[in-house]
Amino acid sequence: MTDDRDEGLEQRRAQLGAELANKRAAVKEGEHGEVRAEESRKGYAQAMKLSSEFIAAIIVGVVLGYVFDRFIGTTPWGMIIFLLLGFCAGVLNVLRSAGKVATPEPQGREPSKK
Repeated sequence: MTDDRDEGLEQRRAQLGAELANKRAAVKEGEHGEVRAEESRKGYAQAMKLSSEFIAAIIVGVVLGYVFDRFIGTTPWGMIIFLLLGFCAGVLNVLRSAGKVATPEPQGREPSKK
């Protein structure tokens, strides 16, 4: 009778050990999925930031061109020039934010030689 009891306990212990291993594997898979989801959210946030900086620079260029044209009277040329400048500024902002171009640092004045 004690042998039957020992065998039953061993079977249950083995079964519980297998279930515990399955649970641990499921938890690891869930954690791995969360890490991938976090990386995906960071990428999406970076993409939104870059696109909004690019579009904002173009819109500012168009508005400045429109105002310039209204006051000076150079109807299509101010808008065209400032649109192109806004596009260039947007590309430069995106490259700076992405880390492809270094941010300009103010240079200190060198002491004058007398």
